[in-house]
Amino acid sequence: MYMHLSPPNFPILQWIMILTFFMIHIFPLALSDPRISEAGLFCGLPQSTSSHLPVFVKVMEVISQRVTASKWGNYAINSTNASVYGLAQCYGDLSHDDCLQCYAASRTRLPRCLPAFGGRIFLDGCFLRYDNYGFFNESVDAALDKVNCNSSLGAASGVDLDFRKNVEELIDNVTARAVVNGGYAVMGNKGVFGLAECWNTVSTEGCRACLAKANREIRECLPSSEGRALNAGCYMRYSTVKFFSNQSQEINHNSGLSKTGATLAISLSVVAFCMLSLFAGHAAYGRWKKRKQARNNLGQISYSYNKSNLNFKYETLEKATNYFHPSRKVGQGGAGSVYRGTLPNGKTVAVKRLFFSTRQWVDEFFNEVNLISGIEHKNLVKLLGCSIEGPESLLVYEFVPNKSLEQYLFDKNKIKILNWDERHNIIIGTAEGIAFLHGGCKYRIIHRDIKCSNVLLDENLYPKIADFGLARCFAADKTHLSTGIAGTLGYMAPEYLVKGQLTEKADVYSFGVLVLELVCARKNNAFDDDSVSLLQTVWKLYKTDRLSESVDPNLEGDFPEPEASKVLRIGLLCAQASVAQRPSMVEVVRMLTEENCEIPEPNQPPFLNTNALSGGSTRSSYSMNSSSSNVVTKPEPSYASTESFSIQSSDGQPRSEEVS
Repeated sequence: MYMHLSPPNFPILQWIMILTFFMIHIFPLALSDPRISEAGLFCGLPQSTSSHLPVFVKVMEVISQRVTASKWGNYAINSTNASVYGLAQCYGDLSHDDCLQCYAASRTRLPRCLPAFGGRIFLDGCFLRYDNYGFFNESVDAALDKVNCNSSLGAASGVDLDFRKNVEELIDNVTARAVVNGGYAVMGNKGVFGLAECWNTVSTEGCRACLAKANREIRECLPSSEGRALNAGCYMRYSTVKFFSNQSQEINHNSGLSKTGATLAISLSVVAFCMLSLFAGHAAYGRWKKRKQARNNLGQISYSYNKSNLNFKYETLEKATNYFHPSRKVGQGGAGSVYRGTLPNGKTVAVKRLFFSTRQWVDEFFNEVNLISGIEHKNLVKLLGCSIEGPESLLVYEFVPNKSLEQYLFDKNKIKILNWDERHNIIIGTAEGIAFLHGGCKYRIIHRDIKCSNVLLDENLYPKIADFGLARCFAADKTHLSTGIAGTLGYMAPEYLVKGQLTEKADVYSFGVLVLELVCARKNNAFDDDSVSLLQTVWKLYKTDRLSESVDPNLEGDFPEPEASKVLRIGLLCAQASVAQRPSMVEVVRMLTEENCEIPEPNQPPFLNTNALSGGSTRSSYSMNSSSSNVVTKPEPSYASTESFSIQSSDGQPRSEEVS
């Protein structure tokens, strides 16, 4: 039974605002920065294996114990299956309690790098790093050492030359002091404050070299009021605000407070305590409400599926997969690994083993279970059930034996070359599956991640659409859904990528790209030496009436040319830049299956800025109606090997979902 807490009433919020104004404008004390503010996060390449994850967790557990005892810790596991080295350290001015809070925050955020082999995160109070090699003695890293000059304080006021001189004098002094003081020093000088910290595993000479590099490079931040050097073996910061605690410091100023000043300080401390108590109560209520919602979501799943035949015992699935033996693994993505399992009744199933029980996982799990548990179609992978009672959560699907379309088209060791009839049937079946999602079931469902790796093939090479973790549904009387952007680069509709407005036509665009890839056996986001995308190549051939030249050369001309040209035209129709001109999936199915169905002339598709993609950047640019928009992308979990991601708004928060 849950207690009911009434939300804070408006007068309390009014008092909070009044007190906040009073504290800021009447008594501008130099308070420390939040010690869990993120200064930098750097991730390696996403190449880790499933055996890497449990080793990572074990290393973090041991480091947690050592940080609790000593405010820093390192640990390594070096085995034949996976090697993980980890290091965490709080800066010398942090109290023990603040250190534990900072480390907890860093450990929560660093897994954003997974499944990369390495990652490092700098918070304003601590540092955490893991990698697959022994880096403990590493002092500098030419590739990843960075400077962060971002500051909410802006440029320093006063004479730039005087400020520069004061900062340079400060960082010279704090560098020299840290080298002879065991790798740590804090100082203040003429209104500027600095901290230097070397990791405890770095030698004295390594510390000297690291801080010397930081000393040189942090000067690039001037005349900014704040700067940070984030190096492999050390951290340095200067600021016009005193950000470190009073545990250990050297500050050049006249000490002492007048009696009136002391009285004022005590009085305002009481006011501050009251204000912070109100804030804390309000924040605690918000956290409680979010946790309650998460519990309710999981409770709904648990109650619903424990009472149905969709519930599986964890032990049953564990035995079915031979305790998730590597030989049973059939696929892996950012969200988890997929294993082949045999149930006690002899039925073969696919078991998706999820990595983390985060809030995002709860959202995706709840979304996928609710959307497709009651949907059946010959071209959709059927969800058989789930297990949420064990140490990790599992989804159970029908087993599709022939893996994904991507492996047939793009794997170096191709299973077989699909003939034309097989490709044509796959295109029609996929179109019918998407059309069913868009209007053939009780919801209007947009998949959001249609791509070759999410189309599985059964024993007869008929397609089945998989992975509904990113899918969204909305009412029939709505025109679009405004939501956080998620999907796979190269398959995402330009209007969705630029504006975040989601309609069924986003799936139509993705399907168009998939059709071109299937016919041509070439990835849309893989470029030749001339850096021309697949869309651009097929469009140019269409404009010169040579469409059949784009068909996969492995077919050696064994395909009906008129039919191939027709399918490619339909692919271009679906991938048009104009949303309104793209056909619906029902119209696409009719074009593919009816011989006398009229096919409109396609207009130009959007062309990718191939320079951005070929350089390996996660920044993409689409050209649409002579305008372009750059969007910064962040990787997010995906069922398949092709990387999917979601995009956050400029304030760092996911876009809220709004229906129009």
